[in-house]
Amino acid sequence: MTSKRESERLARLRTLDEQIADALRESLANGELKSAPSWGRPLASGDGYDETPDALKMPFKVLKNAGHVPAEVELMRTIAALQAEVDAAPAAEADTPPWRAKRQRLGELRQQLALRLEHLRRSGSL
Repeated sequence: MTSKRESERLARLRTLDEQIADALRESLANGELKSAPSWGRPLASGDGYDETPDALKMPFKVLKNAGHVPAEVELMRTIAALQAEVDAAPAAEADTPPWRAKRQRLGELRQQLALRLEHLRRSGSL
């Protein structure tokens, strides 16, 4: 048996579902939906979910919901920040030892990321 509180919650959800359905019917009737470039095609999520191995989808979702990111994402962020720093290097200093070291580190991080991603693709786990 459901409690009164649970019944009220379900009623609110049904109401929200009904509001969404009404808005969709209205958009369909006035042609707004059909004018969308993606009409009739699946939406591309672009978030990598489809490429993520099934065994990792739920753990990654839990991490995302908790505000944490997988090590590979953090590595990608580090690479992007370092690449931006290297790209912004003054031309006169670009070939100095500190900048060569940064470019070397960037290459190492990219290789580390590529190896981790390949391992994920092959095994489905880290």
